[in-house]
Amino acid sequence: MRDVFDETIINGMHLKNRLVRSATWEGMCEQDGRPTEKLAGFYGDLARGGVGLIITGYTFVRPEGKQLPGKMGIHTDAFAAEMRRLVQAVHDADGKICIQLVHAGGQTDSKTAGRKPLAPSAVSVPQFPEVPDGLTTEDVAEIVEAFAQGARRAKEYGFDAVQLHGAHGYLINQFLSPLTNKREDEYGGSVENRSRFLMEVYRAVRKAVGVDYPVMIKLNGADFTDGGLVIDDAMVAAKSLDAEGIDAIEVSGGTPVSGEKSPARENIGKPADEAYNLDLCRRIKAEVQCPVMTVGGFRSYGVVERVIQEDADYISMARPFIREPGLALRWHQGDRAPAYCISCNACFIPGLKKGGIYCVEERKKRQKD
Repeated sequence: MRDVFDETIINGMHLKNRLVRSATWEGMCEQDGRPTEKLAGFYGDLARGGVGLIITGYTFVRPEGKQLPGKMGIHTDAFAAEMRRLVQAVHDADGKICIQLVHAGGQTDSKTAGRKPLAPSAVSVPQFPEVPDGLTTEDVAEIVEAFAQGARRAKEYGFDAVQLHGAHGYLINQFLSPLTNKREDEYGGSVENRSRFLMEVYRAVRKAVGVDYPVMIKLNGADFTDGGLVIDDAMVAAKSLDAEGIDAIEVSGGTPVSGEKSPARENIGKPADEAYNLDLCRRIKAEVQCPVMTVGGFRSYGVVERVIQEDADYISMARPFIREPGLALRWHQGDRAPAYCISCNACFIPGLKKGGIYCVEERKKRQKD
C-alpha cells in the first residue's frame, strides 16, 4: 500500500515523499522574466520544508505568452546564471525542482504580451481579456519549438524535470477546448485534432531532453465551463500522452471563469470540501499507466493519506505551502494537524502590488504575536 512518505522515482528522479508543491504564480521575477534571489530563496525554503518535489510557477516560453507581472520566463539564454542559482538553492537544501512551461495564449492582454494575444481561434470568450489573433500554422510551429527550447534550457540549467501546463485555460488547454478552438484545419474539430498541438509540443520537448529526463503535464480533466473541455475528451488526451511515454500527469480542473469550480476554490472548511478534482483523477488514473498526481484543496493529512492509498500516486498543493513552507516536514515529524491555510486567496494580492506572494493571514498573526 502506498504511503505519503514513500521514497519514489519518476524516470530517474528520486523523490523523498509523495507530496508535491503544485505550480503557482509567485510574482517574484524581473519585468523581463528574469528570476530573482528572492524567488531562489522562496524555493529554497520550500525545499528545506521537506516537500518531495517543487514545481515552479508557470514560466513563459515566448514573450507574448506572458500573463502576469513578475512571471518567470525561459525564452532566452540570457537568464542562465540566475536560473542555475535558483536550481542550486533547491539542490543545496536537498530538494528537487521541476519547471512548468506555459504559453498564456489568449488568456493575456496586449499590454502584457507586447502585441495582440495569440490563440487557437480569434474568438470572444469570457476568459479572454480581448479578442486574440488566431494562430497560423507557422505560428503554431514556432510556439512548439519555443516549448522545446525552453525544455532544453531547463535541462541544461539543472532542473530535475519539466512540466507542460495543459490546464486552467492556457494555450494547450485552449487547443483542447471546443469553446476556444474553432479551427477547421488539422488542429480543430475532433478531439484527436484538438489534441494535436499538445502532442506536437510533447514530442518536441521529449526530443529536446531525451527519454531519460522526466517530462510531465498538468492537465485539466474538465474546464467546468459551458462548451469547454469535458472529462471524456481529457481522457483521450491523457491516453495519447501515456502511450507516448509521459512520465506523470497532474490532474486539475477549471479556468478563471469557472465560478465556484475555479482552480483555486475558496471556503474549504472541512475535509468533505477537499480533493475537489478527485473524480477527474480517478477517471484518468483508470486509463493510464504513468503516475498520476491530483491537486485541489487538500488540507487534512487524513484526506491526503487516504487518496494516496486509494487513488493517486502523488498529492499536489499550492496555497498551503505559501502559508507553511515546512508543512511536509511538520507532517513527517508527527504533527498531523491540518494545513493552516484558510483558502482565502488573499496571498495572491501582494504579488500584484508588492513584488511577491505571501500569506496575509500568517503575516497578521506574526504582527499580532
